[in-house]
Amino acid sequence: MGVPEAVMASAVIAIMGIMILPVPPALLDLLLSLSLTIAIVVLLIALFIERPLEFSTFPTMLLVVTLFRLSMNVASTRLILLHGADGMDAAGKVIKSFGNFVLGGNYVVGIVVFSILVLINFMVITKGSGRIAEVAAR
Repeated sequence: MGVPEAVMASAVIAIMGIMILPVPPALLDLLLSLSLTIAIVVLLIALFIERPLEFSTFPTMLLVVTLFRLSMNVASTRLILLHGADGMDAAGKVIKSFGNFVLGGNYVVGIVVFSILVLINFMVITKGSGRIAEVAAR
């Protein structure tokens, strides 16, 4: 096994550890910031490549980054459910700041934004499922 394979295997094991083990809020803040940074870098790479073969690792990277984000979702949900009564910083400062940014101090606005996001996610998942069914039918 070469170095890239070992790094990838270690990353997947670490991602599984994030899902299983409790993560402190400070580490979750760091991981959320890392996730946002990775998303921006991947977007910029995808925008500025000349040929698709220059970014041939995109499907693998997309899979690993999605798994990383899902693990952070599990970790943040665990923190919120276990320590939500401790105060607004129970899940870290990044989640609190993003919540304050989206809400804008008004819960009605937050509910409307949340409803729109749920609707968009539903439409994306429905379209993706339909496309998968079309490809599988061939």
